[in-house]
Amino acid sequence: MRKGHLKIFFGYAAGVGKTYSMLVAAREAKALGRDVVIGYVEPHDRAQTLALMEGLEALPKRQYQENGVAVEEFDLDGALARDPDLILVDEMAHTNASSSRHHKRYKDIEELLNAGIDVYTTVNVQHLESLNDTIAAITNVRVRERILDSSFDEADQVELVDIEPEELLERMKAGKIYAPARRCRRWTTFSRSTTCGRYGKSPCGAAPNG
Repeated sequence: MRKGHLKIFFGYAAGVGKTYSMLVAAREAKALGRDVVIGYVEPHDRAQTLALMEGLEALPKRQYQENGVAVEEFDLDGALARDPDLILVDEMAHTNASSSRHHKRYKDIEELLNAGIDVYTTVNVQHLESLNDTIAAITNVRVRERILDSSFDEADQVELVDIEPEELLERMKAGKIYAPARRCRRWTTFSRSTTCGRYGKSPCGAAPNG
């Protein structure tokens, strides 16, 4: 059996446009006649992302109970049964519910690839195991969800999705990345580094740190 091809949309932070770029590429693939489905996409209630999802088949999510709370996850078995040419599985570094077959989503992706299904996925640089310490030293924030470098190296294609930091922070201020409550938390996180901290007043009304 032919192994599936893996394409990673790679960025430096949430909001640079990875999921958007992935959906644009998926729509182009569908227009060329490919059988494309959404396995899991996290739209974060972003209007542009939701608009791009329209017209693409989306597989039902699987329900799990996690510490008494209902959570929705990517349905790996449903995806394998559907057996599309190409599937979109957002957030490669995501940690699955504890009762899932695989602890990490990148292991779900490996199983899809071994079944001959092409996969589009997304990940940020800080989630790479080998770079985690370096980025934590720069930002003072340690990311817990990581992927092995070997999983990243399996990619047949990596597309860099990049915007200027000023533009990213303006998008955050405008509410185009996160809802207001989460936006404040994320701004505080970004502002812990001297790099991000110089870009002006927080959208929450407080001056950024740094």
